[in-house]
Formats: sequence, structure tokens, C-alpha cells
Amino acid sequence: MKKLLTLILILALALSLGTAAGAEGADISALTVTSPSGAPALALATLAAENPERYTYVAADAIAGVFAKAESDFIIAPVNAGAKLFKAGKSTYHLAAVVTWGNLFIASQKADLTADSLNGADITLFGENTINASIVLYALKENGITPAKIEYLAGAAETQALLLSDENAIVVTAEPMLTAAKKQNDKINAIAVNELYQKATGSDGYTQAALFVRAETLEKQPDAVKAFLAAAEEACGKCASDPAAVAEAAAKLEIKFPAAAIPGCAIRYVGALEAKEQVEKTAAVDLSQFGGEVPADDFYYGAQ
Repeated sequence: MKKLLTLILILALALSLGTAAGAEGADISALTVTSPSGAPALALATLAAENPERYTYVAADAIAGVFAKAESDFIIAPVNAGAKLFKAGKSTYHLAAVVTWGNLFIASQKADLTADSLNGADITLFGENTINASIVLYALKENGITPAKIEYLAGAAETQALLLSDENAIVVTAEPMLTAAKKQNDKINAIAVNELYQKATGSDGYTQAALFVRAETLEKQPDAVKAFLAAAEEACGKCASDPAAVAEAAAKLEIKFPAAAIPGCAIRYVGALEAKEQVEKTAAVDLSQFGGEVPADDFYYGAQ
């Protein structure tokens, strides 16, 4: 009996090792990725620089169309966009990993900028009716901060311009805009929205952008998917360990992003099932951005 049990364990171990080896040795060179050209693209920049013809960069507002066409094996996109489209039946892409965790900052030329000083202040945000704006408003409220007035501009470029032109302005901006503004004016101070969010939730950032995998690719090339995700995790890790290399890789892809701005993008790889609770926390801030409810279990890679 003991010999039989030992044989079964040996066979199980051999099978698991064989599966892992197969995944590690799978060819990922033909897999395709589509991503916005901004901060989320940094997550896989070092990987993309090795095989640039397989990577496509598009404007952020074109991502919904990329999901609909279902031509790319992987897509980097806002978590809420992927969840909303999946719920509506307009996407076959599952969330494989969260890769960015919030690159927003509250900034001003005011020397005394603190969380407390935001009480009763006028604050200018960008992206009205987006999950980013909802996160900022939530973080302020949960920290007991009540601004006198909230106004909106179209994007981070516009709030950056206001930040530079008005010494009394308090704005929400994002990396790399913040780093660029600081180079032009060293008086600029900033508070990371993630710091306020962490105080409110205990979470080190919110689920901003994710890597999504197409269901067809997952079905037909499961080992290649596993191998690619392992490579993606390594690429994300370089954003923390070697931002200069990431910036250099991004430059090869014609994405201009200073190395100094990369740490502020909060890029780290967290697999779908591990990130699920944090996705649900982010969704709870504004369910309308996620299609009215938290994503179902089958939205997550590994839960099928």
C-alpha cells in the first residue's frame, strides 16, 4: 500500500513538473498585445522592446473597439472598462492580472500643501464621471476632507497647465505630468492619492489598469498564456527594480517617459485571483463604472 501511494505521488509530481516545464518552454513570440500608449504601456515595455512588431499602441479612447474586434491575444486597459464590457457581452477577455495601481496626485505650488489644507479649498480634477475622479472624491471624503468647490478640466495635460500658471491652484494630475511640471517649477508639492486611499481602505493603491487575455487564446494556447504571464510579471517587476531600463525600452517604442516618473505610476503585477478582492473594493467606490455591480467570478483568469 505504501509503495502504491509513493508511486502515485511520484507520478503526480512528474506530471506537475512536466506541465510547468511545458508552460515555461512555450513559444510566446507570436502573441499579440494592444495597449494605450501612456503609463500602462510601461508595464510590459521591456518585453515589448524585444518583439515590438507584436505590440500595438492606441489612444485610450480606442480601447473599447479593441475589445470588440478581439484580434489581440492580450489587452492592457482600465480594469473598469474591461469589466463593464465583459458584463455587457461585448468582450471575451478575462482579467489576467492587475498591473497598475494608481498614478494620481494632488499638486500645488503652495508650500503648505497637506491633506488638512485641502479642507475648504478649491480643487480642479480631470476626467469627470470616470473611475479616477470617483477614486479621488472617495479618498477625500473618507479622510474627512471637504473641498469648497470641485471643478473639472478635460485631462491631466490641462490640469498640469493650470498647476504651472496659477500659484494658488490645487489640481489633480498624474504621472508623468507631475514629474514634467516639477522640472519646470521646483515649488510644486504633491500628495499621492494612493496615500489617502490607503488610509481609507487599507489597500496600497486601487486597481487602475489590468492585463486581459482573450478567451480564444486561453483555450487554444494555455501553456503560452502561462509563459507570457510569467514574462509579464518579470517585466512589471523591472518598473520598480530598474526604472532606467524601462524608460530606455519605452523610448525604443517611441513612448517618452522619464525614469523619474515611473515609480509614481505604481506598477506591479498581481494575478487575477489574488487581485480579486481589491478589484471589488475599487468597484464598490463607483459601481456605475463597472456596469452596476462587482465583476462575476468568471471575469477572472483562473476562476473558470
